[in-house]
Amino acid sequence: MEILTPARAANFEFQRQLDVPNEGTVTFPLVFTPEAGSQLSTIEEAVAWVETNQTKLLELAKVHGAILLRDFPISTAEHFDAIGKAVGLAEFPYIGGAAPRTVITGSVFTANESPADQLIPYHHELAQSKNHPLHIMFYCDKPADKGGETPICLSNLIYEQISREFPDFIEEIGKKGVKYIRVLPVEDDATSAIGRGWQSTFMTTDAKEAERQAEELGMTLEWLPDGSLKTTSPILPATKLDERTGKVSWFNSIVAAFTGWQDSRNDATKAVVYGDGSPLDPVILRRCLDIMNELCCSFEWKKGDVILIDNVVTMHSRNSFEGSRRIYASLWK
Repeated sequence: MEILTPARAANFEFQRQLDVPNEGTVTFPLVFTPEAGSQLSTIEEAVAWVETNQTKLLELAKVHGAILLRDFPISTAEHFDAIGKAVGLAEFPYIGGAAPRTVITGSVFTANESPADQLIPYHHELAQSKNHPLHIMFYCDKPADKGGETPICLSNLIYEQISREFPDFIEEIGKKGVKYIRVLPVEDDATSAIGRGWQSTFMTTDAKEAERQAEELGMTLEWLPDGSLKTTSPILPATKLDERTGKVSWFNSIVAAFTGWQDSRNDATKAVVYGDGSPLDPVILRRCLDIMNELCCSFEWKKGDVILIDNVVTMHSRNSFEGSRRIYASLWK
């Protein structure tokens, strides 16, 4: 399936050519840039191009995992919001997520606002919740002075490699599922990658309303003496069959929780357990992280970049960085 002109697929050194079963060689991510002298010199023209190619872009994102738009006339959060809406999907509310975020405009909010020296491990967005978006978009308003990449990897390839190395683990996690445990402060804690407070998590200051929303998500709650809230997710699967492709994704936040859910309130080694409450093998989880790093693609952000990620096909993360960095995000059903 080809994208209509005047944009073209472009080749960059950071792209990977991956062997995907039943797909052959897949370029990851697929990158598009405007053709020289094209009718893509204004944001209005860029929005019209995305609207014209909605179906094709989403199909390509499903096959390639992610679509990167580079050198399009996108230079503000408002432009990014217009591009996101042009894809033609319904917005997904960020309820139940762990990351501190600030709304910028429309459907646009900041990506995880945790300190620059903290690495955010690989995860599918809101995989620790019963509800999750099908697509995520990121926009680079200002790249970091150094670092700050958003590594991505194809989740079905991760699943296949883990299955080959740890078939017993796959069988056990398939039978038991997993639960995620996290303590939320009252208000956002900007010093923590998982510092989102319960008031912003559930978008309310009313404890009863927070309890109601948590119940809808299948969570169990425990109010702690200091007003913080301990949440335990329902038992969730660690894999997901993508009915669109027939492939199985390693759809979870296990490695992210085990390696990254650490702050003054939370112990990362206890943040994820089997559905029966028993611990997961830390040696296996560390090897899962190695597999993700081996299969990932990491590229330097460029001002104006927009990436469309299929949230079932592709995991994402964030490298630590130096200097200031502004990456915005939006979630879509």
